[in-house]
Amino acid sequence: MKYLEEFQNPELARRLLDEIRATVTRPWALMEVCGGQTHTIIRHGIDQLLPDQVELIHGPGCPVCVTPLEVIDKALEIAARPDVIFCSFGDMLRVPGSDRDLFQVRGHGGDVRVVYSPLDALKIAQQNPHREVVFFGIGFETTAPPNAMTVHQARKLGIPNFSMLVSHVRVPPAIEAIMTSPSCRVQAFLAAGHVCSVMGMGEYPELADRFQVPIVVTGFEPLDILEGIRRTVRQLERGEHTVDNAYPRAVRSEGNPAAQAMLADVFEVTDRAWRGIGTIPASGWRLSERYRDFDAEYRFSVDGITTREPAACRSGEVLQGLIKPHECEAFGTTCTPRSPLGATMVSSEGACAAYYLYRRLGTTPTPQEASPVA
Repeated sequence: MKYLEEFQNPELARRLLDEIRATVTRPWALMEVCGGQTHTIIRHGIDQLLPDQVELIHGPGCPVCVTPLEVIDKALEIAARPDVIFCSFGDMLRVPGSDRDLFQVRGHGGDVRVVYSPLDALKIAQQNPHREVVFFGIGFETTAPPNAMTVHQARKLGIPNFSMLVSHVRVPPAIEAIMTSPSCRVQAFLAAGHVCSVMGMGEYPELADRFQVPIVVTGFEPLDILEGIRRTVRQLERGEHTVDNAYPRAVRSEGNPAAQAMLADVFEVTDRAWRGIGTIPASGWRLSERYRDFDAEYRFSVDGITTREPAACRSGEVLQGLIKPHECEAFGTTCTPRSPLGATMVSSEGACAAYYLYRRLGTTPTPQEASPVA
């Protein structure tokens, strides 16, 4: 399949690894921003194939994982109402709230439906004019444009029984928050290619200059990851700190102007809480005043819900790259995909889920066990 098999070629992986080994002379700590990149790294054992001097720190780029507990509780409160059809992508259904999840709400009679597009939820609203239909709109810059377009369509078509519970977040403010943290060890970033395909690269040069860190826009296949690491290590060794595009087949420097125009029309920038991290200024979007009638948080008056994270869950430290998942005492014991304490064990992009799925329980394979892009 084009752009899949070609980017999993073991021989090319070996060549890239050889170049990285020949380049690195000192320890470096790189953060991959996106959870999809984390799963590629763990699935293919890329972190175990790199030279010891190169450490990969898993970042907060999992949209399900960073959705704050209070937003989950708001979703549960809305979904339990008898007049509501609550629509969501499937990976949100097992994310634990304070005392239940969306699966349990459905089990107790709530009309919770899995959809594959926000436009599916809009169609359900058209088919059920006497019921309130709510779509759970979460994610980074990648999923924000279709959600914005759906709200735009609801207003244009006059579908008053549709609304959206919004919890969108933005990557650049998160990078700034990581770099200003007193515990930060990150020396470079592998930026998320799909985010840059929408927003472009314009927000990153200022961050690279201010914090003196290379930022390399990287894809998601094994060779994409290795090429991003190669370019990043080369910059670090040379003392450079520029923004580099290692994913040109999908990313243009200007991004997608049409998507950006839709975002500017429907959303406005706001402070946003990140699960396990806290509030990051200007790190999210909410519906603008023009579209406020479609905001489920206001429509259902759930804006006053506040919560506290469970003490046993250390997902916030995982999301900040302070610990690896297997270093949490609950990992694999009281916290598993069947009985998760936090979203990082549930999401298909969560670091804890990746470590559990690929049996990263704190052990390191011998060189004979590791093979490039197995």
